[in-house]
Amino acid sequence: MRGAKPSLNNVVPMKGDAVRRAPDPPDHLQPEDREVWLRLAPVLINKGRLEPEYEDSFAAFCIMAGQVVRSASDIAIMGTYYEVQTRNGMQQKHRTAWVQLQQAIAMMNQLSARFGLSPVDDARLKGGAQGDLFKDLLGALDGTD
Repeated sequence: MRGAKPSLNNVVPMKGDAVRRAPDPPDHLQPEDREVWLRLAPVLINKGRLEPEYEDSFAAFCIMAGQVVRSASDIAIMGTYYEVQTRNGMQQKHRTAWVQLQQAIAMMNQLSARFGLSPVDDARLKGGAQGDLFKDLLGALDGTD
C-alpha cells in the first residue's frame, strides 16, 4: 500500500445528530392518514423538511392522501358513475366518491410540493437560491467566476 499510514488525526467527526426521530402523528388523524405520516415523516425529517412549525401542513397532506385511499376504496366498491333517467334520456353521472377523489388528489399535489414529494419539487427544494444575476454575469466577464 502506498502513501502515508492512516492516523486518527485526519478523521473528520460527524457534525450534529445523524438521525432525528420523527414526531408522532397527531391524534386526530384517521388510520389511513396515520399510515402516510408514519411512512413519510422519517424521510422528511432526515431531509430537513419537517420542522415543528410545518407539522400542521404535513398533517393536512396526510389527511388528503388518506382521503385518496378512502375514495379509491369507495370507487372500487361502487364504481365511478351511476345512470339516471332525465328528460334528455339516460345519463351517466359521476359518483360523489369520484369527485372527492379528484379534489383530494389536487389538494394532495398542492401540499406535497411544499415538502418536495415529487421529483420536480425535490429538485426545486435542493436547488437553493437563484443567485445574483449581475454578480454571475460580471464574474463571467472578468474571469473571477
